[in-house]
This record gives sequence, C-alpha cells and structure tokens, in this order.
Amino acid sequence: MSDQFKPIGQTVEQVEKAASINGVPEDGEKMVEEIESLCMNCEENGTTRLFLTKIPFFREIIIMSFDCPHCGFHNNEIQPAGTFQLKGAYYELRLTAMPDFERQVVKSDTATVKFIELDVEVPAGKGQLTNVEGLLTTIISDLEFDQEKRKKETPEVADKVEEIIAKGKKMLAGEAFPFRVCIDDPAGNSFIAPDPRDGVGKWEKHEFLRTAEQNAALGLTDTAGPGDDLDADRNIVPDQIYQFPASCPGCMHPCTTNMKMVDIPHFRQVVIMNTSCDDCGYKSNDVKTGGEIPEKGKKVTLKVKNKEDLARDILKSESCALECPELSLSVNPGTLGGRFTTVEGLLTQVRDDLHNQIFEANADAGVEARKNDSLAAEEKMRWEEFFDGLNAAIAGDKEFTIVLTDPLASSYVQSMAENPNEPDDQMTVEEYERTAEEEEDLGLADMKTEGYEEDAQREAEADQ
Repeated sequence: MSDQFKPIGQTVEQVEKAASINGVPEDGEKMVEEIESLCMNCEENGTTRLFLTKIPFFREIIIMSFDCPHCGFHNNEIQPAGTFQLKGAYYELRLTAMPDFERQVVKSDTATVKFIELDVEVPAGKGQLTNVEGLLTTIISDLEFDQEKRKKETPEVADKVEEIIAKGKKMLAGEAFPFRVCIDDPAGNSFIAPDPRDGVGKWEKHEFLRTAEQNAALGLTDTAGPGDDLDADRNIVPDQIYQFPASCPGCMHPCTTNMKMVDIPHFRQVVIMNTSCDDCGYKSNDVKTGGEIPEKGKKVTLKVKNKEDLARDILKSESCALECPELSLSVNPGTLGGRFTTVEGLLTQVRDDLHNQIFEANADAGVEARKNDSLAAEEKMRWEEFFDGLNAAIAGDKEFTIVLTDPLASSYVQSMAENPNEPDDQMTVEEYERTAEEEEDLGLADMKTEGYEEDAQREAEADQ
C-alpha cells in the first residue's frame, strides 16, 4: 500500500510527510507552524504543529500534531480550513477489491462513519485524515480494547463484540467483499475519494439540507421570521410564478423561494423550485414530480448523434441514475437532485460540478489554470482524458448514449418523432420490474395501501 494513502501515524515527521505528499511544497517558505501548548496528560508544556494542506478532489484542511517531550503523549487530528458548507454531505463507497481500502478519507469532527454490513457506527468526534483501511483498523482496535474486561463482567456482550471483531478482520483480509462504508456529515466537511473508473453504485455522494436539530447542533440558529406560507387550498396555475418566504439552509437568514408549475407535453406536470439568498449567495434549483407511484420503473436510452440531439429537453428526477457508457460517466440517484434542462445543459452541469471538485478551476479554463493541482500524474491523466471526452460530447463532436434508469418512472427525454405516438428511432423507452433493493431504498417495501384501517383497529383493540 502506498504511503500516500496510509493513515496518519503517531509522530510529527509522519504528519509533515503526509502534508508534503498532498501537494505542499517542501522548499521555500516554512509551512509548519509550531505553538507551545499544554499537555492534557501530564500538564507540562508540549508542542503543537499545524500544517495547511490540500486534499485532492476536496479542499484545504489543517493537520494538527501534538507531542509532549515529558511524558511522551502524542495526538493527531485534522480540522477543515474553512467554515461549514451550505449543505450536509453523505458519502458511500462499495468495496469490492483490496485497492478500495486505499481510498483516501477525511472525517471531520462532526461526521459519523458506519460500516453498514458490520453494523458498527463511529460517532462524531476527533477529525481524521486516513483511508478506509485505517478507519476499519481503528474500529477493530477500539473494540478489542477492554475486551478481556468485558468477558469477565458482561460475557454476553463480549461474545457479540467478538463476532463483530472477527467479521471486521475478515473484511480487512479481503474475505468479505462486497461491503459498504458511509460517512454522514451535516457540516459537509468530510469526504471519500472518487475514481474516474467508478460505475453506478460504487461511489456515491449526496448533499442534503440540514434539519433544525442539525443546525442547532452545529451552532447555527434559525433567524428567519415566521412569514406567511402559501395557502394550502390555493389552486396553482401552470406557468405562474409563486414566491414564498423561506430560511436559507446555508446561513439560516430569510430568503425567497420561487415556484412554478410547468406542463411537459406528453409527460406530466412538474414543479420547478428555485431558492436564492442575498446574504450568503446560496442558490439551488430543483424539480419535483408528483402523482401516484407507478407499478414499474422506466429506462430511457437515447443515442445522441448530432447537435440537434443535444438540444432535446430532458428531465432527470432525483430518483434517476444517469449513465453514458462511451464517456465513462455514471451519476447516481440523488447526486444532482431533480433537473429539467437540455441534454447539453445536463452534461455541462455534470462536467462543471466534477471539474470544480477535482481541479478547483472552471471547466473551460486551460491547462495553466490547473497545472498546480495536487493530483498524482497518472490519476490526473485519467481525469484529463475523461474531461476531454466529455467536452467533445458537449461540443457535438462525439456520438454517445444516455441511459436514464428511474425506478419511479419520473424522468423524460423529448422525442423528435413527427407524431408523438410514433417511436423515435434514436430513443427506446422500456418498463422494468423494480428490484428489492430499489423498493427498500424508496421506502416502498413496507408501504401498505390496503387494509391498514383494519390493522389500526386491531392494534387499538390490543392496547385496550
């Protein structure tokens, strides 16, 4: 395993090495700040070293290392070099092979980590710069600590912990693939590294609006006034713009949300929503579809051959997965939210969002604007080839295929057939049976729409 992906060790030298590997120049001005600080173990003075470094695909963080020469106590952790993000972030990685353990991980002090199949969750606490192997190794080590004491005092608990430890060690040995690790961070400052070769279901990132409880836990207070909501009984007129007061999810100041109902021909009505905040600059756009849940999902495949195809209207719902095999592009459900745009507009947004995450530069900028990024040469080359192919497709210079897979059948691509009832030669639309996993993810597995009155009555009688 390469040094770049090893967890931060227990010495200052290892911290400095980790920082220099991630792109901080070793020559020139000294980058490490040293501060004399109190040792919490022996209450003598030790040394805290601070190092500002850039994480590829992510942002700047501060690596902190404390060493006490008196008692030998040492400690390492990381802190974001900025403020809370406008939205929370949820990352999930499906491990299928040993190289997946090398994925770099940033766990902020507000994030929880969970190995789903192991059913173990690490609560919010100390920030870490590590990798997936380091996370799992730390969990196993923590569980093994005091295990002998558990065997004496609570043997039944010790037996269950021993089962988890054994399963975790099998995972580390590569004997339990596949399994998943997720990070849930309401502050949005955590991260799991992606790879351009990841397909749908391998690596996922979802941004979410914080709840009132999460804002309170982060010290963010809702300062918005109560305002007047839209009358629930009001008839919403299509193509009419409605405005109503809201709270900015970024700074919690009052802002305005615009809403408009649009009738998409030969499809259904959708609601387009836009929120913008004058105080912090937050902006969001989303599309919501309504109606009953269909019995089957829908898969739409479009062959894009020319610039006219790039101008087709496209609705990608929040539940829809997007794939372009020729471009090695895959977008998981929920990543972009709901979008009503054109094929060109959708690809441009995907490109810009990815490019900003990876290079922190405009996607149309030249090589000079991004030559100083901290990616490894081989990895940078893979991403450059990916973006070159995506740019060629957006410019209409490359043919490709778009596949929309939506278990709620809420996505749409404009047909170019002269008669809407006739098939489009470049597009196929097919229904499919939802998988058990899709039913579970959508909350449909346990949904009951018939006979619930009788069940409620029986439960009420049983409680009496």
